[in-house]
Amino acid sequence: MSAEVPRALAAVLDGRTPAGVLPWPADRPVADALAAARDAGWDGAALDLAGVADKAGFLDRCAAALEFPAYFGHNWDALADCLTDLSWCPPSRGRLLVITGWQEYAAAAPEDWSVVETVLADSVGYWRDTDTGLAVIMAGGRGRQGA
Repeated sequence: MSAEVPRALAAVLDGRTPAGVLPWPADRPVADALAAARDAGWDGAALDLAGVADKAGFLDRCAAALEFPAYFGHNWDALADCLTDLSWCPPSRGRLLVITGWQEYAAAAPEDWSVVETVLADSVGYWRDTDTGLAVIMAGGRGRQGA
């Protein structure tokens, strides 16, 4: 793994630190995080929320970016289910979700964004004591850190 990967991500990818919601330097391309994950044997996905202003748009963007199965129900429970039952995904050492452009959605729908943060934190927690970690990077600003 490259020495240029921020310490917090490097420690998660090599198993020294439990996965969580991680900070990412604003001046670093998120492609670096995805490349580091891939190099460590993790799957990575980028979720770009630019232009999303409502729940339906958010869930549609998730379904496409994360390649959810056809049975995804487009509601909060279905989102939680897909993030905690990854049987539809190929096996992996871990999964990294890099979220960009989320600030607009968080500002437009703060109650919904609070639900999203809870679902993400709960999903990260679900995988924490397993052999397959789930880490989330909230790029470009501060989400709920350390979940």
